[in-house]
Amino acid sequence: MKNNEKGFTYPLTLCLLILFLLFFSGRVEQLLSGRKMAQETKIIQLEEYYFLSSVKKVEVIFQKSGTLPIKGTFKFGKGTMDYQSETPIGYSQKVNFTLQLNIGKVTANGRGYFDTRTKRLTKWLEFK
Repeated sequence: MKNNEKGFTYPLTLCLLILFLLFFSGRVEQLLSGRKMAQETKIIQLEEYYFLSSVKKVEVIFQKSGTLPIKGTFKFGKGTMDYQSETPIGYSQKVNFTLQLNIGKVTANGRGYFDTRTKRLTKWLEFK
């Protein structure tokens, strides 16, 4: 039997190992980006829910009392919503909302325009 040292097994093993690591690192990257996307989606949906809940609460306060308080705060499970109303101009009144989430120290701002005749929200702007 002849001693054959041309090296067939080592390059094949090395190529398979590199190929495995390439696919494995791609899947890990895909998993991490999916998790990050899920966390960002959760925060965005939480922001939207808190803004909607706050606007509904302000509408109820406005309809019951006839005027809006100058400042106020709503406390939620994962954050607080502060609002500040400005003096009405004509039939429109601006209310600035500031949301501070406890998750990752997220702050979001929004502005609602309320009609003083119907006492309902007419326009909504969200700032990032």
